[in-house]
Amino acid sequence: MAASGLLSVPLCSQYRLLRLRSNSIHTNLSRVSSSFLVKDNASTSSSINLLTFIASQKRKTFVVRIAETDAEEGESSFLGENSAEFDLYKQKISSWAYFTGVLGVVLYLLNVFWIDNQTGFGKSFVDAVSSFSDSPEVAMFLLTLIFAIVHSGLASLRNKGEKLIGERAFRVLFAGISLPLAVSTIVYFINHRYDGVQLWQLQSVPWLHELLWLTNFISFFFLYPSTFNLLEVAAVDKPKMHLWETGIIRITRHPQMVGQVMWCIAHTMWIGNSVAIAASFGLITHHLFGVWNGDRRLAERHGEAFETVKQRTSILPFAAILEGRQKLPQDYYKEFLRLPYLSITLITLGIYIAHPFMRAASAGLHW
Repeated sequence: MAASGLLSVPLCSQYRLLRLRSNSIHTNLSRVSSSFLVKDNASTSSSINLLTFIASQKRKTFVVRIAETDAEEGESSFLGENSAEFDLYKQKISSWAYFTGVLGVVLYLLNVFWIDNQTGFGKSFVDAVSSFSDSPEVAMFLLTLIFAIVHSGLASLRNKGEKLIGERAFRVLFAGISLPLAVSTIVYFINHRYDGVQLWQLQSVPWLHELLWLTNFISFFFLYPSTFNLLEVAAVDKPKMHLWETGIIRITRHPQMVGQVMWCIAHTMWIGNSVAIAASFGLITHHLFGVWNGDRRLAERHGEAFETVKQRTSILPFAAILEGRQKLPQDYYKEFLRLPYLSITLITLGIYIAHPFMRAASAGLHW
């Protein structure tokens, strides 16, 4: 029998084995405290990180493996979750079949009630927003603003909403309102991206396309940490407010903001007009607000654990690493060799290949 746990405590320099004998294999593991305070001869404290807990039935002995590191390095225990961790053997075919069914139903309802001009409300919504001004820049900004208010507003109400109607029901409500607004904003941008005032034209600059393509490609690894658990996105699994700490989070605590800024810079430089600037201004402002709002919500949900993670991560990319608050493991690259990141790679390439089809489909809606 084996069990594992994480606890935060003081540290020395090498691994040790600590044997705790008991009269029964069923001894309550809670007797082992979640934290230890050890004083050395110099009366300095060190932190101990409990990695594994193994119970031997024959010997009725618990063997605790203790990982210890130098207290002077100032590292504390791992409190957040291991992002993008995916165990294929723990997956259930029934869950993914259910996910496929839910996705199909959502796309069907989205098409009938929003996208299809004959049955949906999407065109009427876009026309209503556009009626405020003949300027495509104003319409673009208003669409982005409406989406931002609804998306961030519902996110801010998540704690109360989940207590009121449950995690899955709130996720359905959140997606049911946010998704149509996101589709409207994206379609309008595609259809009107070359309207407005042309401010610069750099598309003939050698290697610019390749540079901006690479920037855009990398941005998607920051943009979509939600793919860490697609089953939660579709409410197949109960949605949770995760406190990630590895992978892309080591670089920046707010990868979606960084990814959005990268995406906006790449597209605005390539398009070079006032509509692109209006869209980018709205999106970046929304995500900058999300930095503050996201930290506030995580602090409310996770308390001191978030404050600890906050101290060893940063908003600006690589800042915590350069300041020594975040220490990358030698095999850091392995934190990206996981299925969710592979999925992001394939989806990003797929979206790029599908650009002509997206433009054609958007043009056919006349939004």
